Amino acid sequence: MSRTIKVLLAEDQAMVREALAALLGLEEDIEVVAQVARGDEVLDAARAHGVDVALLDIEMPGATGIEAAALVHRELPAVKLVVLTTFGRPGYLRSAMESGADAFLVKDAPAAQLAEAVRRVLAGERVIDPTLAAAALAEGANPLTDREREILRAAADGSTNAELASALHLSQGTVRNYLSTAIQKLAVRNRAEAVRVARNKGWL
Repeated sequence: MSRTIKVLLAEDQAMVREALAALLGLEEDIEVVAQVARGDEVLDAARAHGVDVALLDIEMPGATGIEAAALVHRELPAVKLVVLTTFGRPGYLRSAMESGADAFLVKDAPAAQLAEAVRRVLAGERVIDPTLAAAALAEGANPLTDREREILRAAADGSTNAELASALHLSQGTVRNYLSTAIQKLAVRNRAEAVRVARNKGWL
C-alpha cells in the first residue's frame, strides 16, 4: 500500500480553504495535515508538519503564494509546490515557475484534477493549466525591470512622485524616469493605466 501524501493548504479565504481540504480529504492517499491563511506562515507550517506538497493561493496577506513558493523551494527543496489562482494571468505563471513551482492551476479546476496534480508533482512531473500555458507563451516575457515593478506597485495607491521618492529613497527625477519608461513599455498613457495593465497581465 502506498503511503499517504501529506499536504499543506495555504488560502486566506476560510470557506475556499475548507472546501478544498474537504475535497482532498475524500482521496484515500491524500491527507491535508496543515492549513494556513497567510503566505508568511507557509514555511514554518511546511517544516513543522513535514509536508510532501504545498498548495498555495497567489493572493494572500503576509506574502503572496509566489513569494512563499520561492522561500519553501529554497529552504525545503524536497517539498513540491502547487500554485493555485483565481486569476488566469499569464505573468503569474511565469513568476510561479521561476519561483520553483511544480504546478500552476486555476481554482475552478475539477477536484479530481487537483488531486491528480498532487500525485503527479510528487512523481516528478510538472503540471500546468494548458490554457494558461498557451496565454503565457503568447504574452511573452515581462518587459518591466524589478525596479520599474517596485515603483509601479508603490504608485498604485496614487502617491505623488515626491511621496514615491521619499518612500523608496530615490530622487524625484529617478522616479519620474522609471515611471516614464514603464508607461512607454506598456504602451499606455499614464501611470494609472500602467498599473492596471501590468496587474492584469500578472506582471506586478
